[in-house]
Amino acid sequence: MSHFPVKKVIRANAKRLRRSMTEAEVKLWQELRAHRLMGMSFRRQMPIAGYIVDFACPASKIIVEVDGSQHGCSEILETDRIRSERLRELGWVVIRFWNDDVLRDIDGVCRHIMAIAEENGV
Repeated sequence: MSHFPVKKVIRANAKRLRRSMTEAEVKLWQELRAHRLMGMSFRRQMPIAGYIVDFACPASKIIVEVDGSQHGCSEILETDRIRSERLRELGWVVIRFWNDDVLRDIDGVCRHIMAIAEENGV
């Protein structure tokens, strides 16, 4: 996969987000990091197309987003829909989980990610 230039402000924001991950993001990262899930290589807080996604596996073109309750309001739902649509247009599969799902059922979240990966030929 070729490297695309990333604006300095976006790169700095991604770096800041890596240092201040939510409890749910930390928990999921422990399952995804170091090729722990099906040998897939995930990156955290990765800039893609002007957005910063929570977790991405570039080789499989899978994005995993972990959303807090603020993502339930109608304005943010619409923003998320547009963002996900744009990422899908670029060939990415976008999977979204609520923080609570990750915190209460990490095994189920991982099984869902694995099922999506298998559907996409990983």
